[in-house]
Amino acid sequence: MSATRSEWPLYEVFVRGKRGLNHVHVGSLHAADDEMALRHARDVYTRRNEGVSIWVVPSHTIAASSPAEKDPFFAPNRDKVYRHPTFYEIPDTVPHM
Repeated sequence: MSATRSEWPLYEVFVRGKRGLNHVHVGSLHAADDEMALRHARDVYTRRNEGVSIWVVPSHTIAASSPAEKDPFFAPNRDKVYRHPTFYEIPDTVPHM
């Protein structure tokens, strides 16, 4: 390998625990390729058998919203009232509502 460790791409690591349903971001690592990233993620982040699934994602492929955009980005659309069915009457015969 001619590339040094500082030139390897950065990967974000997500692990799904035995009891959880969702993958959780656990950290980052540098690796030469996807396979090496998976192996290093396994060795570093699941040493005590705490995971059942690992995702490694190149950091440069992740697109994320900014916390500063929270209010305008996640605010509900007021022009689409049908998305919020507050004006429907639910009959008493409908269970689990």
